[in-house]
Amino acid sequence: MKNISLLGATGSIGTQTVDIIMKHREEFSLVAMSVGKNIPLARKIIHDLSPELVSTLDKADAELLQAEFPHISFTFGDNGMSEVAVYEPADILVNGVMGSVGLQPTLYAIEAKKTIAIANKETLVTAGHLVMAAANKHGVDILPVDSEHSAIFQALQGEQRKNIERIILTASGGSFRDRTRAELQHVTVEEALNHPNWSMGAKITIDSATMMNKGLEVIEAHWLFELPYEKIDVLLHKESVIHSMVEFHDSSIIAQLGSPDMRVPIQYALTFPDRIPLESAQRLNLAEFGKLHFQEMDMDRYRCMKFAYEAGKAGGSVPTVLNAANEAAVASFLKGRITFLQIEDLVEQALERHSKIISPSLSEIEEIDRETRSFVLSLL
Repeated sequence: MKNISLLGATGSIGTQTVDIIMKHREEFSLVAMSVGKNIPLARKIIHDLSPELVSTLDKADAELLQAEFPHISFTFGDNGMSEVAVYEPADILVNGVMGSVGLQPTLYAIEAKKTIAIANKETLVTAGHLVMAAANKHGVDILPVDSEHSAIFQALQGEQRKNIERIILTASGGSFRDRTRAELQHVTVEEALNHPNWSMGAKITIDSATMMNKGLEVIEAHWLFELPYEKIDVLLHKESVIHSMVEFHDSSIIAQLGSPDMRVPIQYALTFPDRIPLESAQRLNLAEFGKLHFQEMDMDRYRCMKFAYEAGKAGGSVPTVLNAANEAAVASFLKGRITFLQIEDLVEQALERHSKIISPSLSEIEEIDRETRSFVLSLL
């Protein structure tokens, strides 16, 4: 039995994690979780899995649920998330929240020597140097949950890192992969949220359409696998069957394949180094596809990918600016305040005005994050 703490239980990653726990009650126990504003869903998870500690976003929701479930401990806010992250009975923290809010709880969990199953890529993008240094110091495993990084992690089992020639992240191309830039001038939020392959949350779906999601994954891969950016490539692959690949010095390429289903990498992180059945998963039938398609990444077509590589190579505080500006811009697009292509413009302006700090502290990262969001909002 593995005891699990879950940040973001009512989000996309969270609900799929809950589904896995529900189907394998003999393997996993949800002992603590944080939730957002979806209190009806939070109530259902509490009823089904009886976690010992629950953190809500707002104090009023914590008080409401406390009255309904007097045998469970409730807390709220940022401090509440951190309490969930370090909850003593937990073996594994699944970080499934969206955005840089997941950074501080992750650092606390590392200090508490919890295994980290990380789906919150912003944590490594904004503070990879701090997170990996802390993980090394405390002997903590950081297990990737993103399908691409999980694919690379799986392909590297039994291999020596020194033999890696490069890793290849695959990208579906998102909602607008068949449209020219000229055709993107007036696309709607509803169109952008219509991902052709994956079922994901709103923010990550927009990031997939701009290709920022893949850019953030490049930076995340740099930290997870300790590789220079020159050894990290991205390849467009519309079918999302090959989730990523590793090429070795001897020209061999090992790829991980499967039907698009985030429960697979989530469950692998929870069971590593073992595997257990996932009965409800759709089995991959390559004969049904017949052909798989690949295409080189066009940095002019997907400018956010270019920004991500440049920010990653610049290092220091620059990736923090990239992430914060993007989060603020995407939120504005989802609210209908800017057009789709303006997301790129706002990110570019934020990057151009920033003066890099080479090795920022946590407090400096938090201040740069706040200041960048404020700057982006000032441009609207």
